Amino acid sequence: MERLVPDAACSRWMPADLPSLLDDSQRPLVIFIHGNRYDSASAKSQGLLLARRLAGCRPDAAPVRTVIFSWPSGQEGLLLRDSRAKYERSMTEGHYLAWLLGQVEPDRPVALVGYSYGALISLEALDNLVTAQQSGRSDLQPWLDRPGRCHLVLVAAAVRQDALAPRGEYRRTVRVIDRLTLLNNTRDKPLGFFDFIDRGLQTEALGHEHMPARWLPPEIEFVQVDAASIVGKSHRFPPYLESPSLRQRLVTGVLDGLQDNVSGD
Repeated sequence: MERLVPDAACSRWMPADLPSLLDDSQRPLVIFIHGNRYDSASAKSQGLLLARRLAGCRPDAAPVRTVIFSWPSGQEGLLLRDSRAKYERSMTEGHYLAWLLGQVEPDRPVALVGYSYGALISLEALDNLVTAQQSGRSDLQPWLDRPGRCHLVLVAAAVRQDALAPRGEYRRTVRVIDRLTLLNNTRDKPLGFFDFIDRGLQTEALGHEHMPARWLPPEIEFVQVDAASIVGKSHRFPPYLESPSLRQRLVTGVLDGLQDNVSGD
């Protein structure tokens, strides 16, 4: 665990611990979960880019703390074999993210930004938290009916298209989400092969298709955008931050209203 520490000459990554990461409990958390084929340096670079874009688009907003959830996603072997391995690994990484989220105070606002397999990790984590609370676990903070808002932004989501359908695999996660923003890309070339990852899926990727708004309860704020005309066939994250319109959608999904339930001093 590391923390970026400002320095007179340049900022430096220094060792950190969980209490220091989660201090200042009134400050919202924005957690970035990257996708496949990232090394640690790339994850840090794009997480910092996201943090700068959030601050630049909302200079007058209360500061947030951006956390980069980095997982071992470096390329391993051929593309299809690697994609299948990382799909399975995402399930395990969801357990780790769930543990981290389970340490967050219930009244602290949280926004998750999941890109590609990071979307799968995010949904897996939220589903784990629901399961933990329903089973009576006391080592994790409750996430059902928590006062702090939860915003979920999924970018080019590498998760099954019906994940949040009424009978979908991750349907229970809608119980802990206040806002869902989907930045999809119907021209995303890698996502077009999603059904080859697991023959049992028999579905397209959520990030490659559109999700009917009727699948969500009316109290959940929902926006989805097709970025195909801007991003094209690319499956990279930076183009979503470089485009003014897509960046605005992402920033709105993350920040707007995030602190509505936070009481000031």
